[in-house]
Amino acid sequence: MIKQNWTTEEILEIYNLPFLDLIYKAATVHREHHDANKVQVSSLISVKTGGCPEDCGYCPQAARYHTEVKIHGLLPVDEVKNQAMTAKENGISRVCLGAAWRNVKDGSEFDQVLDMVREVTKLDMEVCCTLGMLTENQAKRLEEAGLYAYNHNIDSSEEYYKEVISTRAFGDRLETIGNIRKTSITLCSGGIIGMGERVEDRCAMLKTLANMTPQPESVPINALVAVEGTPLENEKPVDIFEFVRMVATARIVLPKTQVRLSAGRTGLSQEGQALCFFAGANSIFAGDKLLTTPNPEINEDKSLFDKLGIVPQAPFEKHAKRKVVEKEDSQYVPLGENPKWTRPEHIIERNEAAKQKAKDLK
Repeated sequence: MIKQNWTTEEILEIYNLPFLDLIYKAATVHREHHDANKVQVSSLISVKTGGCPEDCGYCPQAARYHTEVKIHGLLPVDEVKNQAMTAKENGISRVCLGAAWRNVKDGSEFDQVLDMVREVTKLDMEVCCTLGMLTENQAKRLEEAGLYAYNHNIDSSEEYYKEVISTRAFGDRLETIGNIRKTSITLCSGGIIGMGERVEDRCAMLKTLANMTPQPESVPINALVAVEGTPLENEKPVDIFEFVRMVATARIVLPKTQVRLSAGRTGLSQEGQALCFFAGANSIFAGDKLLTTPNPEINEDKSLFDKLGIVPQAPFEKHAKRKVVEKEDSQYVPLGENPKWTRPEHIIERNEAAKQKAKDLK
């Protein structure tokens, strides 16, 4: 039986085990629930880049910061389909479609994303979307389109979240996750380490995820990529042993979940990545870019897999393919909703400093 009443203290005790004991325990749990020589490989397509109104301190896509991100509007459906076909030819089983939105708005752009989901699902690929906050009706429209997974990270602990983001509340994230759970769409939700948080915050984040019913089917572990112009540009890279500890702890408290190596993987050596796989990571993003930050190239990953005897996981091995309902047969229609998502707008000094710096540079 999966434990779902974790305390932060219990998880912290696991995190602080002697390193070799920790990864041995994690590897044991991993082998009880997964094929240790299979890794699920995803590709991320930024279908709409930059111009986001949020103030997330880690994100170069926030409109208020001065970064080198090249802004582009929503991509055409055919272009997204072609990129997905190329990914499939390279052995990738899942495509994640990311749009730099605060929340989903009913209208032509969301309809276009629904068309993307339908077209890529018909390629026999798992499709994930990360589009910001969404309502129950919007979640059901995505379900009808065949969406396999929805990504909505909680980012950090509820306490430290307020030190990173001031334009939406932690509870809004949980509400969107609740709307996803009213459908058959699987949940992808994790967070970022290396933002200046304490180890206790990392464990509190894992507690929130592990105590969800059901637990998320996928949990990305991101290491901060400090981008110039963002409030967190001066944070130091996460130490490899800290990263492995986080992966191992996630595996132990989320035994059936796919633990995903996400942002920051370029900072890991092949030996470091191998250690993560041993400690229970069994999903990665492949391709030379992860939204707006660097990512290992597909050929590098193939080389590493060959060295380790790892094979890519086939699509729909963990959960069944969604049936695609064509839009003319859709049961759910746009409601023109305008939910009052929270705008706490407390002051985060480093976010305000980065915003002012961007203004000064204009």
